[in-house]
Amino acid sequence: MGTDRKGPKPLASPDLDAASINSVAASEILDVNGLPISGDSLEYAVPESRKIGVTGAVFLILNKMIGTGIFSTPSSIFASTGSVGICLLMWGVAGLLTLSGLGVYLEFGLAIPKSGGEKNYLERVYRQPAYLVTSVFAVQIVLLGFSAGNSLAFGRYVLLALGYDLPDGWPARAIAVLCISFVVFLHSVFPKWGLRLTNALGVFKVLVLLLIVFSGFAALAGHRRVPDPHNFDDIWSIEKGDGFGGGGAYAYATALLQVVYSYKGWENANYVMGELKHPKRTLSIAAPLAVVGVTILYVLANVAYFAAIPKAELAKSEVIVAGLFFRNMFGESAAAKSLPALVALSNIGNVLAVSFAHSRVNQELAKEGVLPGSKFWASTKPFGTRAASLLLHWIVTVIVLVGPPPGPAYNFLVNLYTYPNAWINGLVAGGLIYLRLSKTEGWSSPWRTWLPVVFIYLCLNIFLAITPFIPPNDDWNADGYPYYAFPLVGTGVLGLGAVYWVVWTKVLPRFGGYELVAEKIIDETGAEVVRYRKISARNAPSAERESLLRRRPVAGASADHGSYGTTEA
Repeated sequence: MGTDRKGPKPLASPDLDAASINSVAASEILDVNGLPISGDSLEYAVPESRKIGVTGAVFLILNKMIGTGIFSTPSSIFASTGSVGICLLMWGVAGLLTLSGLGVYLEFGLAIPKSGGEKNYLERVYRQPAYLVTSVFAVQIVLLGFSAGNSLAFGRYVLLALGYDLPDGWPARAIAVLCISFVVFLHSVFPKWGLRLTNALGVFKVLVLLLIVFSGFAALAGHRRVPDPHNFDDIWSIEKGDGFGGGGAYAYATALLQVVYSYKGWENANYVMGELKHPKRTLSIAAPLAVVGVTILYVLANVAYFAAIPKAELAKSEVIVAGLFFRNMFGESAAAKSLPALVALSNIGNVLAVSFAHSRVNQELAKEGVLPGSKFWASTKPFGTRAASLLLHWIVTVIVLVGPPPGPAYNFLVNLYTYPNAWINGLVAGGLIYLRLSKTEGWSSPWRTWLPVVFIYLCLNIFLAITPFIPPNDDWNADGYPYYAFPLVGTGVLGLGAVYWVVWTKVLPRFGGYELVAEKIIDETGAEVVRYRKISARNAPSAERESLLRRRPVAGASADHGSYGTTEA
């Protein structure tokens, strides 16, 4: 952490002195040896017709939040706890905790109305060593920000809808690859239609959940095809039965982690702030509306499941809990048989929302030269869209889909998707506490979250990061790998980001002849221009080279569009 010099500047460059460029139209820039250098420029300006309003932002959040989780995870959550009341409490508490996290992200997002989400917030706080936190975040978001889980779920539910009850195998994976390929093609070539389909599927998801909720009310009134399961006779009792209960602290921690996973996506609009109409107003309305609505639907959907499914069946239903609910409510009817198709559409809606937002983060990282081949990944060619950064998202997703063998290895990678976020979110929450308490930071935001709420969110993420290391009461290898494997590897991925930072900022500049640097300029229309240049570093004095590496933009130094602060060692 450190202080920064705030104030409007016409440009911000990670590696060049502000004095080296006198205007946006500068035609000649000198390298560290005093020789002119040239480079290519990429301009980023989203047309107003493609910007997202309140309704679009709501559905962008809804589509990421409502994926496979609510249709599958209630089974494993009950199996871990063995209590109806504790399960319902977990879903409600997770909603409140999600709202606490939303408060943190609203305060950051409205103060720093730029695309990129946590990247900007972490950079605003953890400014020394330069680029370290950016590198850690970049490795985590690129390697683990895949859409493999919902793409594979789409493939499996499509096969179920066609009458094939197949596990995680090559037919499902082939459909999953087609799913992510279609999504990336649509966002790349027909971006307006990509957003329209995202909105349409958002409406559809809400209707499906409302169908489950109102069917649950009917079940409570006695209208079901099965006897009353009596799950609400003593909802707070903690039972241990066939396939449920008795997991201990580890089981409760992983259950809460799964509930939080089902809410994941509430921060989705923060990733694309640069593409929102009136971003501050849009985010402050859309995000709370989406999160409160989803919380109510999630709790009521779980009430519906318990109203129609006996405990032993629920604990063993695994990913088809919603299918079991429909069977118990409607029998082997067309309504029950159509459920796999409904869930498949929900899955592809999630893939649409995740790929749209994560590709924007990939592009933001590339625009700062953080990624290898940054110039390519930041490009908007040939369609004037984020086709290149979408391609990066597609590559990682397909590798995760086709690389691991079916079974535990694949499940391990999908579980790994969520864990490092606990560390990232904890760093964001802790950073906000620091900014609020530090008198030298001069922090201000149009949104101000009550500090105890920020502290609660920090404690939640510490809990989610630490408790998976606590041994379970039962088999240590119940999932096919040691219980500590996914938190250990997840933490290791963050450590890999630190290794990447050493290689990128220390090793390569020392042994390489040139560095590709990215200078950011905000032109008179408000459009962002990124100019990529090769800077000779071999002959520069060591102290000067260090200065070049440490001189960089500070995201959010000013809430004004196009204003940056600089940090120097």
